[in-house]
Amino acid sequence: MSIIARVHTWLRWLIVAPASVALGFVLSRLGVPVAWILGAILASGAMALASGRDLPVDPRILSAARGIIGVIAALSLANVPPRELLGYLAPGVMVAVVTVGLAFAGGLFLAKHGVSRETGILSLLAGGASMMPAIAEDVGGDPRYVALSQYLRLLAVSVTLPLVAAFLTAPGGTGHAPEASAWWVWLLIPALVAVGQPLGTLLHMPNSKVFGPLTLTAVVASLIDAPLTPPPAITIVAFLAIGWLCGGGLNVAALRLFARLLPVTVTYIVALMGACAAVGWVVSAWLDITYYEGYLATSPGAIETVLALSAEGGAGPAVIAIQLIRLCGVLLFAAYLPKLLKRLQDFLGQEVHRH
Repeated sequence: MSIIARVHTWLRWLIVAPASVALGFVLSRLGVPVAWILGAILASGAMALASGRDLPVDPRILSAARGIIGVIAALSLANVPPRELLGYLAPGVMVAVVTVGLAFAGGLFLAKHGVSRETGILSLLAGGASMMPAIAEDVGGDPRYVALSQYLRLLAVSVTLPLVAAFLTAPGGTGHAPEASAWWVWLLIPALVAVGQPLGTLLHMPNSKVFGPLTLTAVVASLIDAPLTPPPAITIVAFLAIGWLCGGGLNVAALRLFARLLPVTVTYIVALMGACAAVGWVVSAWLDITYYEGYLATSPGAIETVLALSAEGGAGPAVIAIQLIRLCGVLLFAAYLPKLLKRLQDFLGQEVHRH
């Protein structure tokens, strides 16, 4: 990046950062849910659209924010018995099956419009978006098309999630514990992020930036006989960064580049979000939880935003548990996709020969 481009980016941030804080503060005072995320989306999105250029967030800030979101999310699981978590296995598997089934059907439809079956299916799988282009390259798909579709889905879900959540009734649980933060928590949270993220990478965890700290925090919290309350300043910074990530990608020029692929892809994204919203109602009735939690638990991706909204709204462990189960199922399906398609082709070939 040239010096002039860097200066231009910094100048934009000098406007966006305080505007995000001001909007977040005002929205929070008005009692708007996820106020800090919405404030950041509005400020960064307006700047990206007005300037016609993406507003990039420093990767180190995003990495730290994802880790903090993982730490916050883990706190709702810290005191939940494993037996209770097992109760989410069946609905989690159901959500995974629905997600995979929709992507499979949609991908086969896209295959009739000039892309391979592998490309079509992987481009529509909700979950593990950052991994799908790499998987596509491994299985013979087109990583460019996959990355495009995954980006559009994440953009749509990330932007609409806070807006939809604002109209739903949050459970109002202990997403943030009321106790004041101990001084040592200021040191512990950065340590959990710093150690958890490379640990997640080492263990090949999906979305290791989030799930590494999440897993480590769950272990540490189970060993510490004291409340782990994230300082409000730390959580606000994390929420702002997630909002910037969502809004900063609202670039008209980039969307024009994708224009040829938008009609079919957007139609599917809308259908997917509608189907997941319906499944969320089933899950909320099944588990006797609020629809706010059911909607977040079945949201088709944007895991960082989901976890942030979950923490902000005081959601229970169902959101995280079901998202994890669904993500594991999606990644497992993607890994075996070539074999599954080959078996499908062999089966269809046999049927053709029989007739």
